[in-house]
Amino acid sequence: MAMHGVRDSVLERQIAALGLPALKVMLPQPCTNQIYEERMAAAWERLKGQGVRHLVFGDLFLDDIRAYREKQLADAGMEGIFPLWRRDTGRLARDMLASGLIAHLVCVDPRRLAREFAGRRFDAQLLEQLPADVDPCGENGEFHTVVSAGPMFSAAIPLVAGDVIERDGFVFADFSVAKASP
Repeated sequence: MAMHGVRDSVLERQIAALGLPALKVMLPQPCTNQIYEERMAAAWERLKGQGVRHLVFGDLFLDDIRAYREKQLADAGMEGIFPLWRRDTGRLARDMLASGLIAHLVCVDPRRLAREFAGRRFDAQLLEQLPADVDPCGENGEFHTVVSAGPMFSAAIPLVAGDVIERDGFVFADFSVAKASP
């Protein structure tokens, strides 16, 4: 997961916990927009071949991102669904936590949020400590999270926090799946 910097082993556990089919699109690092669009178009064609006509996105309020997604999908003969569109992000963040969601910040833009937030649990205390100009869901790219538990998962994923590093102007917290006890 390019912007999140999440290990493949964590993503595999998330997919298994969701119990849904998944199609991973591999992107090089760095990745040009042309390569991104080519690989996504190929993935959408593959999905269309399986009968998929709609894709769901968690976008909240960035009109330009939604318009971009809708154009790319229209070019592929598909349509986007945006169930969270225009939801109040403060309320949404609190609702997600109340549902049992457990997540941690894995990527922080240090121009928007202090480096020390990388690796922290996404919880009520974190929401209270966010600067006023930071969206509670990170919708403006202030931060990205990794989810390890919630009502959408069949089981929680035991994660272990690792190193925090700075790369390409962002701060990343490494998380891995905890090894089972013998």
